[in-house]
Amino acid sequence: MRLFLVRHGESVDNVAGLYAGIRDSPLTNHGVLQARRLGAHLASRSSPIGPVQTIFSSNLRRAVRTAEAVAEAQAAVAGVVDVPAVVQLAELREKDFGSDEGKRFGTRGQAAGASARPIDWVEPESRDAMKTRVDRFIKMHLVPTVIRGFESDANHSVVIVAHGIILNVLLRSLLSRFGPDELTRLSRPGVASGRPESLASWSNTGYLEANLRLVKKSVATAPVGSKSSPLSVPQGASTNTGLATTGVNEVDAPTFAIRMTVQTVNCNHHLSGLKKTRGGIGSAAFDQKQKTLDSLFSRPAKKPKLGIGGNGGNGGSSGPMF
Repeated sequence: MRLFLVRHGESVDNVAGLYAGIRDSPLTNHGVLQARRLGAHLASRSSPIGPVQTIFSSNLRRAVRTAEAVAEAQAAVAGVVDVPAVVQLAELREKDFGSDEGKRFGTRGQAAGASARPIDWVEPESRDAMKTRVDRFIKMHLVPTVIRGFESDANHSVVIVAHGIILNVLLRSLLSRFGPDELTRLSRPGVASGRPESLASWSNTGYLEANLRLVKKSVATAPVGSKSSPLSVPQGASTNTGLATTGVNEVDAPTFAIRMTVQTVNCNHHLSGLKKTRGGIGSAAFDQKQKTLDSLFSRPAKKPKLGIGGNGGNGGSSGPMF
């Protein structure tokens, strides 16, 4: 089974250089093209990775629209009858920057002393709070999905679309449970112990690909410090993915553990040749109505010309990964 951790396409706030955590910034026209490229790319790889059967997404629209593009592209995969639904979850939202939301990069108020802050100042979300969110997602949504996937014994993939900061928190939590050796490999040497540095980076629609497998648990083979536990569906697990909500006692669960191996980090080969349309068109917010209007009117065939995004270049945006 393959697991993909994906960052959303380029957003309006990315282009504007704003801290956008929980701000519901839409994709740009270029960001939509990036998302479509990603969807087509994953669909074209269905032979080695299988179809995408489950898609989890942050419930912020820049992530949802990216996830929808991945889902829509699955219609072209042989053997796929039903396009996967996008499961939108608040647990996968980006870090809440509090009173810094919407401020330009480099102007965050938290650098000032507490005495200089306004009385209604809202602190940014802590890393512990973000970890609580991703741990809940792993327990209530991801693990049950993975268990059912292994039970089906069919080659397929799970895609998670979110944001740069929360993806790093999620990755660290996943590896601490299912890939302690990978956690060590991805951690940078020389970083102070206990400092929560980023394990990976994500450009717009860049993805981390990992392989998930089952191994039989034993005292002899379990890595020291591993937090892997017997596979079970927790009581109250989400039914959004069609999972049963009946709990399974861990003592009755099979003594197998999930192991996670990272294959690639920040892959964006699908953006090769994609250029951003000039004149501000590529950076403008995508208008869903325009797409609908275009589909209503058939036009005479014309000589092909560059559309939004054009060709060439990878179209990645710089700046923090929100």
